[in-house]
Amino acid sequence: YLVPNVELPSLCSERFRSGPPGEEAQAASQFIADVIENSQMIVKEDLCITNGKLAWVLYCDIICLDYDGNLLDASVFALLAALKNVQLPSVIINEETGLSEVNLKQKTPLAVRKHPVATSFAIFDDTLLIVDPTAEEEDFATGTVTIVTDEEGRLCSVHKPGGSPLTGAKLQDCITRAITRHKEVKKLIDKVIKSIMPK
Repeated sequence: YLVPNVELPSLCSERFRSGPPGEEAQAASQFIADVIENSQMIVKEDLCITNGKLAWVLYCDIICLDYDGNLLDASVFALLAALKNVQLPSVIINEETGLSEVNLKQKTPLAVRKHPVATSFAIFDDTLLIVDPTAEEEDFATGTVTIVTDEEGRLCSVHKPGGSPLTGAKLQDCITRAITRHKEVKKLIDKVIKSIMPK
């Protein structure tokens, strides 16, 4: 299993209160779960240790430290970078005792099969689109749309929570821009991951 959870603590912005997750945090968590499922970035069989007996459960806690809009893009970037950095220890089941034995010295990287990248747009009455909007731009926008694509230019998800309508031509424009942006972001993530890998 892969269990995403987006947290928006009161520390990150005055718009959020302490206590149980608010509507925006719950919606973001569901969005991330949908991206994981639709993009097939992780194949659940890869998390299986022993068929029918033992499997990994990865809890992905995404905590916002400073909220200034475009939460969904930042959350998908953070998730992808974190998963590409995961090293799972070797686990075997002892035949005699039936218990699992973990070898922390022998680790294998998690197989990240697809690399989804989210690109959000603030919509202003279908005439103006702003990529990567700030919180202020989101507040003034008449709607938002988030496009998720993978490295093959495949569309993984379109998330448009209400707001003003978007014509087919404008939506196609958003998808084209998202595919272009994916290449830039993927290059940046690969560069960062390479820089932190042990030599």
